[in-house]
This record gives sequence, structure tokens and C-alpha cells, in this order.
Amino acid sequence: MERDLKKIVSQMTLEEKAGMCSGLDFWHLKSVERLGIPEVMVSDGPHGLRKQDDKGDHLGMNDSIKAVCFPPAALSACSFDRKLMESMGETIGKEAQANDVSVILGPAVNIKRSPLCGRNFEYYSEDPYLAGEIAAAFINGVQSQHVGTSIKHFAANNQEYHRMSNSSEADERTLREIYFPAFETAVKKAQPYTFMCSYNQINGTFASENKWLLTDVLRNDWGFEGYVMSDW
Repeated sequence: MERDLKKIVSQMTLEEKAGMCSGLDFWHLKSVERLGIPEVMVSDGPHGLRKQDDKGDHLGMNDSIKAVCFPPAALSACSFDRKLMESMGETIGKEAQANDVSVILGPAVNIKRSPLCGRNFEYYSEDPYLAGEIAAAFINGVQSQHVGTSIKHFAANNQEYHRMSNSSEADERTLREIYFPAFETAVKKAQPYTFMCSYNQINGTFASENKWLLTDVLRNDWGFEGYVMSDW
């Protein structure tokens, strides 16, 4: 059923809009029953569904439902196989549908800048072209099942140490040639439902409040049509 999303948003109160930004609980967005907006559940992850039915936590300490665990991104990208990655995405999308999950928090496409990065297992590659092609295939697979993806972490999240406060310093050419292309390819070949912006600053401005990053580059240059969510 086609719905006029701009009209729906225009009918929301300020309190309802603010509520959509803060969330209902660890994994759910708030519903707005009077406008027919349901709760939306998001869940990890890039290499298999990690849905916590009881108590949510970002470390995964509490129990999750049983689901297929696929090879992590670091290994999946070694296949160089777009069709295989699309098939993997389709399967994860079907699992998400079966468990009432609306958005998968992935794929993760940041560049492997250092072998010491704590998230290298879930980043595809040190090669921007490979990361973009594999990500686009995965996204198309998941979203073929009417489940959204949230490509992450936009952008320049290349270390875990102090990642919520550090600033990634890079000139525009470096960003556009190395750290942005995987995200750009995903937009142009797959149009993910959402983007997850990173915690870190980019040249002194936090990604979540970076107009150049989120508006000038992501929307105006690349044509992204979805919404941007913050990292937890």
C-alpha cells in the first residue's frame, strides 16, 4: 500500500517526532498508533540475525534467538562473489521477516586501515571497490525480502579506541577516494533503506551533526533517499 510519507510526518506532533529519535527501548522505535505508524524493530547483524527477545544489550551478553551464523564479512568478501552475497542477504532477510525484524544493522563497509581495529571482522575489505560491490549485493539480497538495511558506520570509523570522541582527520580527496566509495556504490547500486552515522568526528565535526557529510555528500551528491540513524 502506497503511503504519503511527507504527509504523515507533517501530521506528527513535535513530541511524536522527538520520540522517534529516542526510541521505545533498546531495539524498537516508538509507534504512533493514531497515524498507523507501527513499532519498528532493528537488530544486528551483518553476518546473521542477532535478535534478543528478552533484555537487550549492545555487548550481546543476554540470550538471542537461534539463527544461522554466516561467515563474517572479513571472510565473505574473500569470495569475490556478488551472487553469493546476494543469496546470503536474501536468507538473512527471510529470517528477519520470520522474526518480525524490520531493519538489519549492516552491512559494515569501513576500510580496514589498521590490523588492530576491533571491527575488522565485520568490515569487508581494505579495498573500497570490493567493499562497495559486496555491500551492494548483500543489500539488494536483504531488501528483496522487504527488510531494510542500515549500512554503517558513515564515515571514517576506522578505530575502536575512543571511537565515540576521536576525530578522523583526512582531506576531501582521501575521503572520496578511499573511505567514501563503498558507501557511494551501495547508494547508487542498492539504495539501502537507512544509513547509520558513526560516533566519531570527521575533521573536528561529529558525523551526526555534519551537514557536509549527511546532506551535501550523502543526499545531494549521491542521491540517498532513506533516513539516517545514529549509532547507539
